[in-house]
Amino acid sequence: MRTGLMLLLVLGGFALQGVSYFFLAAPWGFPPSGVEHSNPRVPFAAAFFILGVVLVFLGAVVYELLPERGEG
Repeated sequence: MRTGLMLLLVLGGFALQGVSYFFLAAPWGFPPSGVEHSNPRVPFAAAFFILGVVLVFLGAVVYELLPERGEG
């Protein structure tokens, strides 16, 4: 059980990181004329990326703290 939950958290964290960067924050295409720097499409996309990193580290915490099946 702990291995499955750990894998779920790690894969979910990596997926959230990828989605938050590639689909929410990456400046795809060319900026409109007269704009030197394009801002991310979603201003709080960095928070989703950080949440993904936290989920990956929580996977390690879950793996270490949950007992294995069969232990007393």
